[in-house]
Amino acid sequence: MKKTIFIISIIILLSLPTPSLSQRCNKNDEKVLFQIKKSLGNPYHLTSWKKEEDCCTWYCVKCDQKTGRINELNIFSGNISGQIPPEVGNLPYLTMLDFHKLTNLTGQIPSSISKLTHLTYLILSWNDLSGPIPSSLNQLKNLKYLELSYNKLTGSIPPELATLPKLTEINLSRNKLTGVIPESFGKFKSLESIHLSHNQLTGPVPKALGFLNLSTVDFSRNQLTGDLSMLFGKNKMIQFAYLSRNGFQFDLSKVVFPGSLELLDLSHNKIYGSLPATLTGLRLQRLDVSYNTLCGKIPQGGDLQKFETTSYMHNRCLCGSPLPACAKRS
Repeated sequence: MKKTIFIISIIILLSLPTPSLSQRCNKNDEKVLFQIKKSLGNPYHLTSWKKEEDCCTWYCVKCDQKTGRINELNIFSGNISGQIPPEVGNLPYLTMLDFHKLTNLTGQIPSSISKLTHLTYLILSWNDLSGPIPSSLNQLKNLKYLELSYNKLTGSIPPELATLPKLTEINLSRNKLTGVIPESFGKFKSLESIHLSHNQLTGPVPKALGFLNLSTVDFSRNQLTGDLSMLFGKNKMIQFAYLSRNGFQFDLSKVVFPGSLELLDLSHNKIYGSLPATLTGLRLQRLDVSYNTLCGKIPQGGDLQKFETTSYMHNRCLCGSPLPACAKRS
């Protein structure tokens, strides 16, 4: 009898309608995705976006497994033309938004992105975006990573970005940004890496940046000036310092470099003084101090002699291995 009841129960269970996969995806999110697809001209890249399939299985889309809400939109390396659809701001549970390597993606960064308060990663890189960086991005209080590199963005860097409490990395390289590095950037709470290279930034680096524990700094190929020795110090954690092709001017002999430093590029500046002996205690993978006004003997020991002469050339009077020997005083 018990066996018969068990079999009947199984048959009943099997006969009950099961939720289809299409019910996993939130219908509001699905509607927004179709709007985004239409705004982008229904590209071939998004052909998997169709009613017959659960939108959580669509290409470039990821859902939260528990809620079925869209939490990642990663559209990359496709033949897509147009502008970033403002409808992306209507996906309220996004934690990652990534439009990458879409060379025909033009226009400005839509202000609607600032509505995505759950966003932790915002990547709009290697596109053809123009116009200013919206100051309203400072509303993304959960943002940890901001990358807007390799575009044609113009205007100044919004000082409001410094109010992002969780931001650990900001990359604005390879744009056409002008003006100064905002003084407010010294107030970042969690920043570890800052990339501003290949822009048209001017003026001195804010001294307040010296209070941050940065691991990577890339200010190369701008028009920055003044003293940035405050980025270094015995107790700092900086590992990679790309500072070439600016107008920096300070006495290198007075700088104390931390043991964490692995890469130092100070080439093509106006740096003077001599190379400090403390450089011999570092495990440098790369060093370039060429095209400055340095003088004196290159300290012997450590890794300093393993670098090519090109790392030291075109200074006022640097000498010693790997450069020619210093002239003997009579």
